[in-house]
Amino acid sequence: MNDPNAPVYWNGEYHMFYQYNPKAPYWDTMHWGHAASRDLVHWQHLPIALAPTPGGPDKDGCFSGCMVIDNGKPVIVYTGVKPEVQCLATTEDMVTFRKHPANPVIAKPPVDTPGFRDPHVWRQGNEWMMALGAGFRGKGGAILLFSSPDLITWKYLHPLLAGTIDNTRNLKDAVDSGEMWECPDFFPLGDKHLLYVSTKGQVLYWLGTYRDLKFTPEKSGVLVHGPYYAPKSCEGASGKRVIWGWLRERRSREAQVKAGWSGVMSIPAIPSLSPTGELQLDPARELAVQRRAEYRLEKPFAVTGDVLPLQGIDLGCCEIGIRLEPGATSTVGIRRGNQTLASYRAGALTVGSETASVPVAQSGVLDLRLFLDGSVIEVFANRRVAMVARLYGLSGGLSLFSEGGASRAHTLDVWEIRPISKDRLTS
Repeated sequence: MNDPNAPVYWNGEYHMFYQYNPKAPYWDTMHWGHAASRDLVHWQHLPIALAPTPGGPDKDGCFSGCMVIDNGKPVIVYTGVKPEVQCLATTEDMVTFRKHPANPVIAKPPVDTPGFRDPHVWRQGNEWMMALGAGFRGKGGAILLFSSPDLITWKYLHPLLAGTIDNTRNLKDAVDSGEMWECPDFFPLGDKHLLYVSTKGQVLYWLGTYRDLKFTPEKSGVLVHGPYYAPKSCEGASGKRVIWGWLRERRSREAQVKAGWSGVMSIPAIPSLSPTGELQLDPARELAVQRRAEYRLEKPFAVTGDVLPLQGIDLGCCEIGIRLEPGATSTVGIRRGNQTLASYRAGALTVGSETASVPVAQSGVLDLRLFLDGSVIEVFANRRVAMVARLYGLSGGLSLFSEGGASRAHTLDVWEIRPISKDRLTS
């Protein structure tokens, strides 16, 4: 599995679709897998929602897209290949999907672009709007804006946002070089709008003002650092936005085939704005229902060398909350066995062994939330920086460490977490 597609909260249930190869654990002719949840935590697998139609506009794959509710009925808007065109599918029951006879509803791009895919659609007044991943050939990635009265007839308006090619990257790959932007998502957040795209191996975001069909960026950054890609969101049961991303593997194709699976979804994250207008990400509160055994320290204590080896807690699936005060010259962090899960030094956070250090603004105390599940590590730092990593073959106890000087831990919570499925895969 890879990209999350068309998450939606409808009739009391979350529905998550995703890019899926039912034949093997590697990318091929893509289908849409489907799962549903009433609580954002426990999921039921449902039949494949979309499969390529021989001779149809999606004969070579049903690529990513979104879902909207039109007069009470769910409609999928997705990309068919090859060539890349935009298509519709409808459903009455969220189990059986019927492809629209008008497909493709957008048969060709309005500009010279290396890619044309991954529609994101929303209702605005009396019109439907679409943001579509594309680029200007030889110049840089772009999100193209379209409008429609009925989801069938679409008019190209203008670029919502455009960028430039990065000449230091692989220029033969349009996405890697930034000539093509994939998987746009665009929605209001507080009094601003948030746009993010996937390109150059990461997810870039812009916060800004959307007015008169024009988007003016004011702040930008990386949404989640590490092997995180193609996120999509929906408005949740509480009215807050919920974001999921695809967590890429960091092992060989041979290892993935041997394991029998590849790719996972991130935990759901909730975006918000800080009092100063900065983007914040927090893990969804619903995840707390899975906590069981807890190890807690509420009194501050010094961290010198390796301390606090935890015994008797299943660390294969756990959540850690810790407030640390690093020493001026120290590297402080968390290990499981001999592998470092997260470390902090001189204002920068590192998660796992390959994710680059990321600056984390902090004055005094660093607040970390860390989720560990098999090979997956997801970390939220000061609500401002989110990072993920993949570490395989973890074993041993959990410990804190401080090297190069003493640090201080103010509080520590470790929860053992119940897996959400008896079929949970960890290898």
